[in-house]
Amino acid sequence: MSTARTFRADVDLEQLNALSRNTAIQALGIVFTGIGPDWLRATMPVDARTHQPYGLLHGGASALLAETLGSSAGGLCAPEGCGVVGIEINANHLRGVRSGTVTGTARPLHVGRSTQVWDIRIEDEAGRPVCVSRLTLAVVARP
Repeated sequence: MSTARTFRADVDLEQLNALSRNTAIQALGIVFTGIGPDWLRATMPVDARTHQPYGLLHGGASALLAETLGSSAGGLCAPEGCGVVGIEINANHLRGVRSGTVTGTARPLHVGRSTQVWDIRIEDEAGRPVCVSRLTLAVVARP
């Protein structure tokens, strides 16, 4: 991907985190931590909120982190008066994590007028891959 700015305007991480209040994003402890010209990053704790019954990071929590990152990044690329909605997500779970924090980074594969495709990589604290995900979004007019 080129280093040209993908997002339509400068973004304030505080604003992104404020939009997460009183949502599943906040409930799982997801926090936006970084943004670049064509990437968005967030962290999520691996604890009782995100565990499955056997003490591992729940795959659904990883998918929620991936969709949060891709949809948020996609919304920042949508033309004025438009938003995005998820139409397909896949997630390949590569490594179990029992504690600590995972970090996800979303990067665009395609940003078009009617669809977007995002690649989201989630890593553990050692930088090892935990989950790779691809999210397809539809660009829609806001009501």
